Formats: sequence, structure tokens, C-alpha cells
Amino acid sequence: MIKSNILALDASTEALSIVLHFEGQTFHHFEECPQQHSQKILPLVDELLNKAQCKLKDLDVIGFGQGPGSFTGVRISVAIAQGLAYSANLPLVGVSTLAIMAQQAYEQTQAPVVYSAIDARMGEIYFAQYQVNNARMELVNEECVIKPDLLSKEHISSEELHAIAVGTGFKSYPDALKNVSNITINTAITLPDARYMLSHVDTAFLKGEVVKASDAQPKYVRDTVTWKKLPGRE
Repeated sequence: MIKSNILALDASTEALSIVLHFEGQTFHHFEECPQQHSQKILPLVDELLNKAQCKLKDLDVIGFGQGPGSFTGVRISVAIAQGLAYSANLPLVGVSTLAIMAQQAYEQTQAPVVYSAIDARMGEIYFAQYQVNNARMELVNEECVIKPDLLSKEHISSEELHAIAVGTGFKSYPDALKNVSNITINTAITLPDARYMLSHVDTAFLKGEVVKASDAQPKYVRDTVTWKKLPGRE
């Protein structure tokens, strides 16, 4: 049961998703629209607010996908959330995109352990393990960026009978788990959907675990990128 009035959004991958939970009703938008997030996101926020017949100032908190994902997409998520929070004087809660997919997997399948991975390009994936606690997925160890063929028991620590893997990381590299017998790749969940941020944002808000707009931070996981430069342009 979501107790707070929440707007949550994520633009950190190819998907753009927005959810508004207001006075017990939920309004939701999800689409894959690469490189169109910045043009579409604010009109879609207005559309959901109009459907709910409310204004930003009527809400309690704004949630945002803080990454990992594309560098541009993560910055869009954070910047839009900051702008909206400034305009209505609302607090913010950032949620990992890997956690969003893990939460969706739990809510749809009841899998107690979920491995989330997003294709990080350059032959790597953003990866994390999550385990359920009071119906909410919590991070085990740390999020990391890793080459898929280097996943090992250090990263795959679960002995659960029913564990699943989700995200574009496993869509791009399905053989990454070929030596693990107790994990099934769920091909229906490939990108984060803001709908599954609601429980995380609600819990954090009720605990007072929020930040001001000025303190909202992205989570890139990969902090530096080595670009291949053309000869003569180093």
C-alpha cells in the first residue's frame, strides 16, 4: 500500500517512464523512445497531472531513476527531477535503475533473489544482486560495471532455487550465466519502469530519507570512460 502522493520518473535508458500516484490512484506512462526523452518528458508529466486533476504542489515527494544507464539519460532524469522539485519545493528520492528492474521482477514473479544488468556498452554490463526484504528488493554487496564473462561466484552468491535475471545486460549477453544452473533469465523485463519505483520512494519518504533538489546526485557506476580518439586528435 503506497501511502504518499508521488511523482516518479526515469529516463536513464532507452525507455522513458513516468508514474503518478495521487490519493490512491496510479497514472502511468512507459515507452521506448531513444534520444527523445528531453522533448517528451515534461509534456507527459503535465498529461499525468491533468489526468489526476492535481498540481505538483499537491504531491509529497518526487522520485527519479538515478542510474546507472546512459550518461545523457541519467543526467536528464536528475535534471528534470531537480527542476520539478525546485518549482514545487518538494523533496527527492533517487532509486537505482537496477533496483527498479529487480522490484518489477519480484512484484511480478515473487522471486526472492534477482540479478539485474543493463548493457553498459564497450563490452560491459552494469550489474547488481538484489534480495527481498519486507516486499522490497534490497541491494546485496555493491553495484558494479563488469565484463559479462567475468561474472563469478563472487557476484552470483545466491543458492536460492528461484532466482531470476533481468535487463538488457542479459539480453545482450545471455551466455553470461551459462555456468549457473539456478538462475532463469526473464526476457520480459529488459528496461526500468518508474511504476516499480513507488514502493522504494514511499518507504524512503516516510523514513525521511530524502534529499533537497540541490543535493540530488546521479549514479553512473562507471565514473570514467576511455574514449578511442582519432589519430592526431589526442
